[in-house]
Amino acid sequence: MQENVLDTRRVYDGRLFNLDVCDVRLPDGSIVAREVVRHPGATALIALDDQENILLVRQFRIASGQVMSEIPAGTREGDEPPEICAVRELREETGYRPGKLHALGGFYVAPGYTTEYIYLFLATELVEDRLTGDSDEFIEVTRVTLDEALSMIERGEISDAKTIIGVLRYARHKAAGNAAAL
Repeated sequence: MQENVLDTRRVYDGRLFNLDVCDVRLPDGSIVAREVVRHPGATALIALDDQENILLVRQFRIASGQVMSEIPAGTREGDEPPEICAVRELREETGYRPGKLHALGGFYVAPGYTTEYIYLFLATELVEDRLTGDSDEFIEVTRVTLDEALSMIERGEISDAKTIIGVLRYARHKAAGNAAAL
């Protein structure tokens, strides 16, 4: 089932990602082109306030053409460790630094065409500690309970994959009784 890369051509160098076209040999010997978006990876966080509300960020997303409710997240800078990226992004987007940070795993966004992998964290014991955010981001922070977030997913009000995955992983983590141990 392995595909062997014969040649790779960079066709786009961008600020957030690069695009390569790879010629690959398939298991049956045929040769095809595969387009691969090279992405440095990202982090996303379920950030809980003192009342265990989940912090969501609302912002306009050009690709979807709408304002979306999402968990705080952001792209890694170079080889930046995921934990450092997570803390930086939480501070920039919400104005809080986590007292505790717990890994909840991770996932590939769309392995059919991108290398992007998102590291997921649970952030608790939040302390106000704002970093200046990106100049092109206009963000509103909201707070919802876990049940409200799950209902928003069911109603389609949360349609962002990383947020859905994060909320569902946190719900499962909490139901297993692991949240109290953090």
